[in-house]
Amino acid sequence: MKRRELLRRLQQAGCVLLRSGGNHDIYMNAKTGKKQPVPRHGEIDEHLARHILRYLELEQ
Repeated sequence: MKRRELLRRLQQAGCVLLRSGGNHDIYMNAKTGKKQPVPRHGEIDEHLARHILRYLELEQ
């Protein structure tokens, strides 16, 4: 999955960027308060993208 597509899905679901790190950005689901790092690679592995979405409770 392209990073841009994952970020678009996160933002549409109400997630906000908390901070930017060296290799990752930290996003938080504003509804649940859960935080998850998102790597700064152009292409993110499908398994990792699903994990991020599931952990932030955006996908079941």
